[in-house]
Amino acid sequence: MDFSVDYLVELSEAWLPVVIQYGAQVTLALLTFLIGWWLINKLVGKVGTVLNRRQVDASLHGFIESLASIILKVLLLISVASMIGVETTSFIAVIGAAGLAIGLALQGSLGNFAGGVLILIFRPIRVGEWIEAQGVSGTVHSIQIFHTVLKSADNKTIVVPNGSLSNGHITNYSREPRRRADINIGIDYSADIKLARKILLEIAADERVLRDPEPVVHVVGLADSSVNLSLRVWVATGDFWPVTFGFTELVKERFDAAGIGIPFPQRTVHLVQR
Repeated sequence: MDFSVDYLVELSEAWLPVVIQYGAQVTLALLTFLIGWWLINKLVGKVGTVLNRRQVDASLHGFIESLASIILKVLLLISVASMIGVETTSFIAVIGAAGLAIGLALQGSLGNFAGGVLILIFRPIRVGEWIEAQGVSGTVHSIQIFHTVLKSADNKTIVVPNGSLSNGHITNYSREPRRRADINIGIDYSADIKLARKILLEIAADERVLRDPEPVVHVVGLADSSVNLSLRVWVATGDFWPVTFGFTELVKERFDAAGIGIPFPQRTVHLVQR
Protein backbone atom coordinates (compact mmCIF):
# COMPACT_ATOMS: atom_id res chain seq x y z
CA MET A 1 0.00 0.00 0.00
CA ASP A 2 2.88 2.33 0.84
CA PHE A 3 4.48 1.39 -2.45
CA SER A 4 1.32 2.28 -4.30
CA VAL A 5 1.07 5.63 -2.54
CA ASP A 6 4.68 6.44 -3.21
CA TYR A 7 4.28 5.41 -6.82
CA LEU A 8 1.23 7.60 -7.25
CA VAL A 9 3.02 10.53 -5.63
CA GLU A 10 6.01 10.11 -7.93
CA LEU A 11 3.71 9.72 -10.92
CA SER A 12 1.75 12.82 -10.02
CA GLU A 13 4.93 14.79 -9.47
CA ALA A 14 6.16 13.74 -12.91
CA TRP A 15 2.96 14.30 -14.86
CA LEU A 16 1.32 17.15 -12.97
CA PRO A 17 3.44 19.89 -14.61
CA VAL A 18 2.79 18.37 -18.01
CA VAL A 19 -0.94 18.18 -17.37
CA ILE A 20 -1.02 21.75 -16.06
CA GLN A 21 1.01 23.04 -19.00
CA TYR A 22 -0.85 21.24 -21.77
CA GLY A 23 -4.18 21.48 -19.97
CA ALA A 24 -3.85 25.24 -20.00
CA GLN A 25 -2.91 25.17 -23.69
CA VAL A 26 -5.82 22.90 -24.56
CA THR A 27 -8.23 25.02 -22.50
CA LEU A 28 -7.00 28.21 -24.14
CA ALA A 29 -7.17 26.59 -27.60
CA LEU A 30 -10.71 25.36 -26.90
CA LEU A 31 -11.82 28.82 -25.77
CA THR A 32 -10.17 30.36 -28.84
CA PHE A 33 -11.95 27.84 -31.06
CA LEU A 34 -15.38 28.47 -29.52
CA ILE A 35 -15.06 32.27 -29.50
CA GLY A 36 -13.51 32.32 -32.97
CA TRP A 37 -16.26 30.09 -34.39
CA TRP A 38 -18.90 32.40 -32.89
CA LEU A 39 -17.19 35.51 -34.24
CA ILE A 40 -16.86 33.98 -37.70
CA ASN A 41 -20.58 33.21 -37.83
CA LYS A 42 -21.33 36.77 -36.75
CA LEU A 43 -18.92 38.17 -39.34
CA VAL A 44 -20.40 36.05 -42.13
CA GLY A 45 -23.83 37.33 -41.14
CA LYS A 46 -22.51 40.90 -41.40
CA VAL A 47 -21.19 40.07 -44.89
CA GLY A 48 -24.71 39.05 -45.90
CA THR A 49 -26.05 42.35 -44.52
CA VAL A 50 -23.47 44.34 -46.50
CA LEU A 51 -24.34 42.42 -49.68
CA ASN A 52 -28.01 43.20 -49.17
CA ARG A 53 -27.24 46.88 -48.54
CA ARG A 54 -25.19 47.08 -51.74
CA GLN A 55 -27.95 45.26 -53.62
CA VAL A 56 -25.61 42.51 -54.76
CA ASP A 57 -27.32 39.86 -56.87
CA ALA A 58 -29.07 37.36 -54.58
CA SER A 59 -27.58 34.39 -56.45
CA LEU A 60 -24.16 35.28 -55.05
CA HIS A 61 -25.17 35.74 -51.42
CA GLY A 62 -24.95 32.10 -50.39
CA PHE A 63 -21.80 31.46 -52.39
CA ILE A 64 -19.86 34.43 -51.00
CA GLU A 65 -21.00 33.76 -47.43
CA SER A 66 -20.06 30.07 -47.68
CA LEU A 67 -16.68 30.89 -49.21
CA ALA A 68 -15.89 33.44 -46.49
CA SER A 69 -17.02 31.04 -43.77
CA ILE A 70 -14.86 28.17 -45.09
CA ILE A 71 -11.72 30.29 -45.46
CA LEU A 72 -12.04 31.86 -42.00
CA LYS A 73 -12.79 28.55 -40.29
CA VAL A 74 -9.82 26.82 -41.95
CA LEU A 75 -7.57 29.64 -40.70
CA LEU A 76 -9.10 29.28 -37.23
CA LEU A 77 -8.42 25.52 -37.15
CA ILE A 78 -4.80 26.09 -38.20
CA SER A 79 -4.38 28.68 -35.44
CA VAL A 80 -5.93 26.40 -32.80
CA ALA A 81 -3.73 23.49 -33.92
CA SER A 82 -0.61 25.62 -33.53
CA MET A 83 -1.72 26.69 -30.05
CA ILE A 84 -1.75 23.10 -28.77
CA GLY A 85 1.65 22.40 -30.26
CA VAL A 86 0.74 20.72 -33.55
CA GLU A 87 3.34 21.46 -36.24
CA THR A 88 1.47 23.35 -38.93
CA THR A 89 4.35 24.51 -41.14
CA SER A 90 4.33 21.50 -43.40
CA PHE A 91 0.53 21.43 -43.34
CA ILE A 92 0.36 25.05 -44.52
CA ALA A 93 2.97 24.32 -47.19
CA VAL A 94 0.88 21.45 -48.55
CA ILE A 95 -2.22 23.66 -48.60
CA GLY A 96 -0.28 26.42 -50.34
CA ALA A 97 1.11 24.05 -52.98
CA ALA A 98 -2.32 22.56 -53.60
CA GLY A 99 -3.85 26.03 -53.83
CA LEU A 100 -1.18 27.13 -56.30
CA ALA A 101 -1.74 24.08 -58.49
CA ILE A 102 -5.51 24.54 -58.46
CA GLY A 103 -5.13 28.26 -59.14
CA LEU A 104 -2.90 27.64 -62.17
CA ALA A 105 -5.26 25.00 -63.52
CA LEU A 106 -8.33 27.17 -63.05
CA GLN A 107 -6.89 30.65 -63.57
CA GLY A 108 -9.34 31.43 -66.37
CA SER A 109 -12.32 30.38 -64.25
CA LEU A 110 -10.98 32.21 -61.22
CA GLY A 111 -10.53 35.34 -63.32
CA ASN A 112 -14.12 35.05 -64.51
CA PHE A 113 -15.30 34.49 -60.94
CA ALA A 114 -13.41 37.56 -59.71
CA GLY A 115 -14.81 39.58 -62.62
CA GLY A 116 -18.33 38.49 -61.75
CA VAL A 117 -17.88 39.51 -58.13
CA LEU A 118 -16.52 42.93 -59.18
CA ILE A 119 -19.44 43.44 -61.57
CA LEU A 120 -21.99 42.55 -58.92
CA ILE A 121 -20.34 44.72 -56.27
CA PHE A 122 -19.58 47.85 -58.30
CA ARG A 123 -22.54 47.36 -60.68
CA PRO A 124 -21.33 48.92 -63.94
CA ILE A 125 -24.22 46.99 -65.48
CA ARG A 126 -27.55 45.78 -64.17
CA VAL A 127 -30.12 43.26 -65.33
CA GLY A 128 -32.40 44.84 -67.93
CA GLU A 129 -29.87 47.40 -69.20
CA TRP A 130 -28.76 47.60 -72.83
CA ILE A 131 -24.98 47.48 -73.11
CA GLU A 132 -22.25 47.12 -75.71
CA ALA A 133 -19.05 45.32 -74.74
CA GLN A 134 -16.50 42.91 -76.19
CA GLY A 135 -17.84 43.51 -79.70
CA VAL A 136 -21.42 42.48 -78.87
CA SER A 137 -24.50 44.31 -77.66
CA GLY A 138 -27.74 43.34 -76.01
CA THR A 139 -29.93 43.54 -72.92
CA VAL A 140 -28.40 42.12 -69.75
CA HIS A 141 -30.47 39.01 -69.02
CA SER A 142 -28.53 37.64 -66.05
CA ILE A 143 -25.21 38.15 -64.26
CA GLN A 144 -23.86 34.78 -63.17
CA ILE A 145 -20.71 33.80 -61.29
CA PHE A 146 -18.54 33.09 -64.32
CA HIS A 147 -20.33 34.83 -67.19
CA THR A 148 -22.98 37.37 -68.10
CA VAL A 149 -25.86 36.49 -70.41
CA LEU A 150 -27.10 39.07 -72.93
CA LYS A 151 -30.16 38.98 -75.16
CA SER A 152 -29.63 40.61 -78.55
CA ALA A 153 -32.26 42.69 -80.34
CA ASP A 154 -33.24 39.64 -82.43
CA ASN A 155 -33.42 37.44 -79.29
CA LYS A 156 -30.09 35.69 -79.59
CA THR A 157 -28.42 34.55 -76.37
CA ILE A 158 -24.90 35.94 -75.98
CA VAL A 159 -22.62 34.63 -73.21
CA VAL A 160 -19.74 36.95 -72.24
CA PRO A 161 -17.04 35.81 -69.74
CA ASN A 162 -17.00 38.04 -66.68
CA GLY A 163 -13.21 38.32 -66.69
CA SER A 164 -13.02 40.00 -70.08
CA LEU A 165 -16.21 41.95 -69.40
CA SER A 166 -14.91 43.49 -66.17
CA ASN A 167 -11.52 44.33 -67.70
CA GLY A 168 -12.80 45.79 -70.97
CA HIS A 169 -14.77 48.81 -72.12
CA ILE A 170 -18.51 48.78 -71.44
CA THR A 171 -20.95 51.18 -73.10
CA ASN A 172 -24.13 51.33 -71.04
CA TYR A 173 -26.99 52.84 -73.05
CA SER A 174 -29.59 52.51 -70.29
CA ARG A 175 -27.90 53.95 -67.21
CA GLU A 176 -28.67 57.63 -67.85
CA PRO A 177 -32.31 58.77 -67.75
CA ARG A 178 -32.09 60.67 -71.06
CA ARG A 179 -30.24 60.41 -74.38
CA ARG A 180 -29.62 62.55 -77.43
CA ALA A 181 -31.14 61.31 -80.67
CA ASP A 182 -29.43 62.46 -83.88
CA ILE A 183 -31.57 62.38 -87.01
CA ASN A 184 -29.12 62.77 -89.91
CA ILE A 185 -30.38 63.45 -93.43
CA GLY A 186 -28.95 64.86 -96.66
CA ILE A 187 -30.72 67.35 -98.94
CA ASP A 188 -30.02 68.63 -102.46
CA TYR A 189 -27.62 71.51 -102.92
CA SER A 190 -30.45 73.36 -104.60
CA ALA A 191 -32.79 72.91 -101.61
CA ASP A 192 -33.61 75.72 -99.19
CA ILE A 193 -31.67 75.03 -95.98
CA LYS A 194 -33.79 77.44 -93.94
CA LEU A 195 -36.99 75.69 -95.00
CA ALA A 196 -35.47 72.30 -94.21
CA ARG A 197 -34.41 73.54 -90.75
CA LYS A 198 -37.93 74.93 -90.14
CA ILE A 199 -39.53 71.58 -91.01
CA LEU A 200 -37.10 69.65 -88.80
CA LEU A 201 -37.78 71.91 -85.82
CA GLU A 202 -41.54 71.53 -86.37
CA ILE A 203 -41.07 67.76 -86.25
CA ALA A 204 -39.09 68.20 -83.00
CA ALA A 205 -42.13 69.82 -81.38
CA ASP A 206 -43.16 66.27 -80.43
CA GLU A 207 -44.21 65.91 -76.75
CA ARG A 208 -41.58 63.20 -76.21
CA VAL A 209 -38.78 65.67 -76.97
CA LEU A 210 -37.32 67.47 -73.97
CA ARG A 211 -37.17 71.26 -74.04
CA ASP A 212 -33.90 71.47 -72.09
CA PRO A 213 -31.59 71.24 -73.92
CA GLU A 214 -33.71 72.53 -76.77
CA PRO A 215 -33.74 70.83 -80.21
CA VAL A 216 -31.19 72.13 -82.72
CA VAL A 217 -30.44 71.62 -86.40
CA HIS A 218 -26.86 71.81 -87.67
CA VAL A 219 -25.25 71.56 -91.07
CA VAL A 220 -22.73 68.80 -90.37
CA GLY A 221 -21.20 68.32 -93.79
CA LEU A 222 -21.04 69.22 -97.46
CA ALA A 223 -20.86 65.88 -99.20
CA ASP A 224 -20.34 65.06 -102.87
CA SER A 225 -24.03 65.25 -103.72
CA SER A 226 -25.79 66.49 -100.59
CA VAL A 227 -25.85 69.02 -97.78
CA ASN A 228 -25.96 66.95 -94.61
CA LEU A 229 -28.19 68.15 -91.79
CA SER A 230 -28.51 66.77 -88.26
CA LEU A 231 -31.57 67.22 -86.06
CA ARG A 232 -30.46 66.72 -82.46
CA VAL A 233 -33.06 66.24 -79.74
CA TRP A 234 -32.94 65.01 -76.16
CA VAL A 235 -35.44 62.38 -75.09
CA ALA A 236 -36.04 59.96 -72.24
CA THR A 237 -33.91 56.85 -72.69
CA GLY A 238 -36.99 54.69 -73.19
CA ASP A 239 -38.15 56.93 -76.08
CA PHE A 240 -34.82 56.91 -77.93
CA TRP A 241 -35.59 54.26 -80.56
CA PRO A 242 -39.27 55.16 -81.12
CA VAL A 243 -38.29 58.81 -81.66
CA THR A 244 -35.34 57.93 -83.91
CA PHE A 245 -37.35 55.60 -86.16
CA GLY A 246 -40.49 57.73 -86.14
CA PHE A 247 -38.72 61.01 -86.90
CA THR A 248 -36.70 59.47 -89.75
CA GLU A 249 -39.89 58.37 -91.48
CA LEU A 250 -41.61 61.67 -90.78
CA VAL A 251 -38.69 63.69 -92.19
CA LYS A 252 -38.95 61.80 -95.48
CA GLU A 253 -42.71 62.44 -95.71
CA ARG A 254 -42.45 66.13 -94.81
CA PHE A 255 -39.52 66.79 -97.15
CA ASP A 256 -41.32 65.10 -100.03
CA ALA A 257 -44.40 67.25 -99.39
CA ALA A 258 -42.27 70.43 -99.32
CA GLY A 259 -40.41 69.48 -102.50
CA ILE A 260 -37.05 69.12 -100.76
CA GLY A 261 -35.08 66.47 -102.56
CA ILE A 262 -33.07 63.81 -100.76
CA PRO A 263 -30.21 62.87 -103.11
CA PHE A 264 -29.04 59.33 -103.70
CA PRO A 265 -25.86 58.05 -105.33
CA GLN A 266 -25.90 58.50 -109.10
CA ARG A 267 -23.47 57.79 -111.88
CA THR A 268 -23.36 59.45 -115.27
CA VAL A 269 -22.15 57.25 -118.12
CA HIS A 270 -20.87 58.79 -121.36
CA LEU A 271 -20.92 56.57 -124.46
CA VAL A 272 -18.27 57.37 -126.99
CA GLN A 273 -18.95 56.08 -130.50
CA ARG A 274 -15.99 55.45 -132.82
